[in-house]
Amino acid sequence: MNWVKKCKLPTTEALQYIKHSYTELEDLWQVLYQTFNSAQNHQVNLHILDEIPLKPLLEWPNFSKEEFRNMIKKCNNSFTSRPDHIFWRYLKAVVDNDKCLSNIVNITNTCIDLGHWSSHFKMSTSIIIPKPNKASYNSPKMFHPIILLNTLGKLIKKVIGEKLQYQSITSNFFYLN
Repeated sequence: MNWVKKCKLPTTEALQYIKHSYTELEDLWQVLYQTFNSAQNHQVNLHILDEIPLKPLLEWPNFSKEEFRNMIKKCNNSFTSRPDHIFWRYLKAVVDNDKCLSNIVNITNTCIDLGHWSSHFKMSTSIIIPKPNKASYNSPKMFHPIILLNTLGKLIKKVIGEKLQYQSITSNFFYLN
């Protein structure tokens, strides 16, 4: 599998410092070290940061029930159980209940508004699967790890990803006027 190995790319540009070009890693570290030492005991004027223009505020539009309904339709029922032991088919039944779906949408919007992702959604289970047709399994490279995430958290992440994908297509939707 040559496509996964490191590839040395030709140097097309070099960093310039005091009219010298630096392309070797050792030279770059030396320049960084010299620059740090020359600036170490100097006063810093933090007011220069006041001159940087502020970017416009971003507004995240609230999620809708329809976004969750559309996303849950795409989820395959055959996936294995997650750490919370909820299968997709169970979550599909929960989403069919309008009150439950309203609560899921509220949880998602609150997480976005607060900028907080609950530790419950971060729970995961790691499963190590041996790669097929290997002569020996005495090396970690002979195994493939998979991570199973909390089902509801996974659904919310899928909906967020879908919204980000859509917003990148329609570009400046998030900017306030």
